Amino acid sequence: MCGRFVSARKRAELLAEFAVKRDAVPAERAADYTDYNVAPTKRVYTVLQHDDERELRLVRWGLVPFWAKDTKGGSRLINARAETVAVKPAFRAAFAKRRCLIPADGYYEWQTDPDSKAKQPFYIYRTDGGILAFAGLYELWKNPEVPDDHEDAWYWSATIITTDATDEIGKIHDRTPMVVAPGDWADWLDPANNQKDHLLTAMHPAVSSGSGGLSFRAVSTEVNSVRNNGAALIEAV
Repeated sequence: MCGRFVSARKRAELLAEFAVKRDAVPAERAADYTDYNVAPTKRVYTVLQHDDERELRLVRWGLVPFWAKDTKGGSRLINARAETVAVKPAFRAAFAKRRCLIPADGYYEWQTDPDSKAKQPFYIYRTDGGILAFAGLYELWKNPEVPDDHEDAWYWSATIITTDATDEIGKIHDRTPMVVAPGDWADWLDPANNQKDHLLTAMHPAVSSGSGGLSFRAVSTEVNSVRNNGAALIEAV
């Protein structure tokens, strides 16, 4: 997964879709907004279970482990490999008890032409128009320079879990995000669930076949720049 996706659902839709009990989005960001070019380090909608309630929260995309010295490395940890997520030091603590869902309308991948080396972006989305619930992890990093009750005391961040792409999507890019089906959301989000084998099977590769299968289309290279945004980015070319 190259690191861009689309978040165009209204907040109210996400609250209803994921049966969220607590809206933890800050008041100043409460107005609905759409982002057709979500990039690393941006704040993204995240569904998680905190203090025994399912909540919607904005967190930074790019995980910062709780033991990190600072937040600078977050941009390098936007994805976690499903093959090693349960054991890799940067992710294993979060996988054990801080799992989340990251809603997306679709995501972008770039296919490299073997001759010209030019990169063609593709928009990948659910054929039925449904939402993608990316399997993710979140983490809290304590800022040692401010007291615990300071508004900047805790830095919330998240990563998206990926795996090998083996179907038609794999012809565009060799990695694909893992998704979690609605029937597994409760188990996935439950921080008390420590059944590692069950958790690993609760997430599945986003693929182009079956229920909730994916479609894709070539889109403009305008998406290459994070300065560009808007619905025109996902239109076919």
